[in-house]
Amino acid sequence: MIRVILDTNVLVSALLFSGELGRIVEGWKSGAFVPVFSRETFDEFRRVLSYPKFSLTVQEIAALIEDEVLPFCEVVEIGEEILNVCRDPADDPFLSCTMAASADCIISGDKDLLALGSFRNISIVTAAAFLRKNRK
Repeated sequence: MIRVILDTNVLVSALLFSGELGRIVEGWKSGAFVPVFSRETFDEFRRVLSYPKFSLTVQEIAALIEDEVLPFCEVVEIGEEILNVCRDPADDPFLSCTMAASADCIISGDKDLLALGSFRNISIVTAAAFLRKNRK
């Protein structure tokens, strides 16, 4: 099973907007891969969903999480905290999650994560690159 870390912008965009990123949601729902979160990355996801620009109610956020994400994901405990690797320290929790999950890749649209290219031999790719490589 392919285990992936989805950065928050990819995850939110895949859930809220139609288009190419919708294939990410289809992928995890079909079992093509498993999205993996840590408490920290999941908390960030939940916080971002509540931003006013998305105009989501508390009930809509709960439904997205409970119906579209939780049944298909795995949550890991962070063992080794990765610090000061990414040029944006707010992205380091995704690297920590990657190590704890023994993930196959990070799917990101974040230029600071993408600039790394890989971390400890785990690739960091755009959603488009991931979808191209993992077509059914």
